[in-house]
Formats: sequence, structure tokens, C-alpha cells
Amino acid sequence: MARLFSPIKFREIELKNRIVVSPMCQYSAEGGMPNQWHLINYGSRAVGGAALVMVEATAICPEGRITPGCTGLWSEQHSEAFRPITDFIRQQGSVPGIQIAHAGRKASCDAPWNGSRYLPIGAGGWQTIAPSAIPLTPAHGVPRALTHDEIDHVVELFADAARRALVAGFEVAEVHCAHGYLLNEFLSPLSNMREDEYGGSMENRCRLPLRIAKTVRDLWPQQWPVFVRISATDWVEGGWDLNQSIQFAKWLKEIGIDLIDCSTGGLILDAKIPAAPGYQTPFAAGVRKEAAIATGAVGMITSPEQAEQILVDEQADLIFLARELLRDPYWPLRAARELGVDVPWPIQYARAKL
Repeated sequence: MARLFSPIKFREIELKNRIVVSPMCQYSAEGGMPNQWHLINYGSRAVGGAALVMVEATAICPEGRITPGCTGLWSEQHSEAFRPITDFIRQQGSVPGIQIAHAGRKASCDAPWNGSRYLPIGAGGWQTIAPSAIPLTPAHGVPRALTHDEIDHVVELFADAARRALVAGFEVAEVHCAHGYLLNEFLSPLSNMREDEYGGSMENRCRLPLRIAKTVRDLWPQQWPVFVRISATDWVEGGWDLNQSIQFAKWLKEIGIDLIDCSTGGLILDAKIPAAPGYQTPFAAGVRKEAAIATGAVGMITSPEQAEQILVDEQADLIFLARELLRDPYWPLRAARELGVDVPWPIQYARAKL
């Protein structure tokens, strides 16, 4: 049995294999509401054999969206809109998961196919927030630095979104602390210049992300897992790095987080990133070894053999696939054939298996 197709259990949730649909924004919602596009997009990846289908970064409030087309969870209507998606994912033998997020200073932007340009107030955009009033680039609006009361409110919004995720039928929650969005902005000394208990030392910079992760973990059913996605490095000298990621992961483990989803970058747009096949995998390996916590590897993983080797070498416990599953929703079925593993196919597609 290939390791890629061996089951793995997180608390009481058993994944049938190690393949995860990485959260990938579709920028196709209206008013934060998922629609038929999302049902077909996520449903097809479940049909294709992925064990865990992680829904895109979903905002805790309208101002937390990256773009006006991002999904949200700020009302009961949003929960109900997600329900057909989670039901269908489950019917295919996959587990529905969701990434809960706030975009911080990277919010209020247009869709990528429109250039991802910043949308000012009055042109479809809104006031952004951040730990400090430092814009992402000179072309972006200056975010408002959060007050203590506003920080408390952000924690409440994450809690509310997690509760609505449960109503929507999700079984795995992931707290988004990566890619330059709000919680990553608190972690990195490059974007957090606060002089209170939420800034300065590493312990202070981690305070809000840890507080939110614990809040989600405490209200999420104890039999179901909670993941955290991190950017393990900013790829900039003097920024967040692997050693800080390892310590953060240790603290996350102490509060009951089950897996660290290890990505990188996103905080500084012009960072020099040495992108190459599997370039982020060493970060998953480092966190896994030094923090003694399960990790997910993501980033330019394309072949079944590459994914299998990551698992055999014990660099990670799960393989998060992004663009490769955009290219081929049925990658898991093809990977099983290439690795010589016989896995069940949807009965509607069985005639094509042989």
C-alpha cells in the first residue's frame, strides 16, 4: 500500500488517504454567498478522490474578504448556502473542511483576473484593518490599526464564524495565519509595529493568533480536528522565519491544534522566493520534527511519486494540493493507478476504471 493512500486519523475523523484539496479562493461569490460554481468546484474534487476538501479562505465579516467575490460566514444565510456543498462532499466519502480567515491589510482588492488592484472606498472597496497602520504597498490604502476593543471583536467574529461553520456541516476547521493576511500580519515583525501586549516580542506577536486558535479549538467539537495554516517564512531578512514557526507550532500544539499546514510567503509582495518543485516541504519537515506535531506539505507538488516520497521520508503527514487539482480534479484516481493502488471509483465512473 502506498503511503499516499493509507488512511490517517485526526481525533475521530479518519481520512481515507493523505490527499487534501488546499484552500483556493474562487472569487466567485456574491455577498459572501457560495453558489453553484462552488458546489461543482468542490464537489468534483470530492468525486475525484481527495480525502479532505478544504473550502477556500472564508471571511468572518464583509471587511475580512480579500475581494468582493470571496466567500463569507457572517450570517446564518451563509451557513445554509454552504450546506449543499458539505452534504455532497460527504456523500462522496470525503470530509468537508473550511479555512476561516480575515484578509487584514490585503483586503479590498479586485479579483485576480481584473489585476488584483486595490479598491478604494467609493470604488467597491472598504477601510482595511491591520495590527499597525502600514500599507501593503504604496498603491494600497493605509489600514487602520486595531484598537483593543476591535481586537476583542475580531476574536468574537472568528468564534461566530466557527459556530456557523458547524451549522454549515463542516467537520474540519483551519485558522488562516498565513500569506500576509490579518493573523500573519500580527505574527511578523515586518508588519506588526505595536508597542502594547500584541506587539514587540514574539510572544506578544503570537498573542492574538493563539487566542483565536484557542477560541476556535474550544468551541469546535472535541472529536473533530482544528488545523492552522502558517507562512513558515516571510522570505525576508528580519521577518518571520522557521525558528519562530517551530515555537509557534509548539504553542499551538499545547492548546490542542492537530496539524500545521505549512506554506510560506505572502506578507511582502516583492520577496525573493526560490520557487521550485517541493520548495516548501522542508518547512513542513522542520516543524514536524522540532515541534512534534503533524504537518501538511503544500507548494508545487505535482506528481504521485513526489507526494509519496514526502510521506515516506516523514517530512509531512498530509499532502495539500492546489494548482494540480485545478488542472485535474481526478488527480487522486490517476495517482492511485500510477502507484499501483486499487481505490474505489464513483460507481457512475466505474466503466472507465479499467
